[in-house]
Amino acid sequence: MGHSPSGPVAASPYQQAAADLRRQVLSGRLKPGERLPAARSLQQRYAIAGMTARAALHVLRAEGLVHVVQSRAASSPSPCPGAR
Repeated sequence: MGHSPSGPVAASPYQQAAADLRRQVLSGRLKPGERLPAARSLQQRYAIAGMTARAALHVLRAEGLVHVVQSRAASSPSPCPGAR
């Protein structure tokens, strides 16, 4: 959450959804290779529009936290072969 001269500024809906999903990935609640909920499920879970759900996934993809395959659900990245 940011701040303005008049007080805290609430994060946008896509930022809030991305932050929640980020916490789940980083905490291990979403395991490597596990599929994230589809955009439609994210819409319902966070009461957001489809474009907003896709924007949240785009943020996580840009951060390298999820892989998105066209027309398939996003998933947390699988460990690299040989990684320990």
